[in-house]
Amino acid sequence: MTTIYLVRHGQTAWNKEEVFRGMADIPLNETGRKEALLTGEYLKKVKVDAIYSSPLSRAVETAEAIARYQGKEVLISDGLIDIDFGRWQGISHEEVRKRYGELYRKWKDTPHLVRFPEGESLEDVRERALRAIDEIIPDHGDETLVMVSHRVVNKTMLCGLLGLDNSHFWQIGQDTGCINILEFGEGFTLRRLNDTSHLVAIGEERVRIDF
Repeated sequence: MTTIYLVRHGQTAWNKEEVFRGMADIPLNETGRKEALLTGEYLKKVKVDAIYSSPLSRAVETAEAIARYQGKEVLISDGLIDIDFGRWQGISHEEVRKRYGELYRKWKDTPHLVRFPEGESLEDVRERALRAIDEIIPDHGDETLVMVSHRVVNKTMLCGLLGLDNSHFWQIGQDTGCINILEFGEGFTLRRLNDTSHLVAIGEERVRIDF
């Protein structure tokens, strides 16, 4: 059986300011670095065999904070990169609401039907995230892995593994710095979802919304 600790990266300035990030390479802010450190400290009790990360720096920084406690190098998986928000990337929610009112409402109500202007759809992300899982797991039978990725990637991956379509996107929480535990044997089992108990020491600095 392969066990995966699926982690969302720590907070960035654009999380706090509610700006669409996507493939923009935004680093962790001070709170995000604290989240990454606490995640690494929490996982140091786990014997990790390999650590994979999205290529974006906010994920790599989080993965490196975990890797320091494990004596492992961070391996990059392009399949874990964040969604391409296209024209929405780098724009605040409020501004997107003004410019793309109808599409923004569709994103909130029926996210599975949205393709971002000059960007991706949730199905695009889901396919490559699940493909990354399929490519990585055969190399790690009976091992424990950490994968650090992004909100949209984690949500669509979990929907896919749970047999849910992407219309359930908003029903799966993924806060910054959260940990999910997945087991792969004869089938798939979700052991833990959106756990942030290791981050309570940070207090009110954390953005407690799923964005």
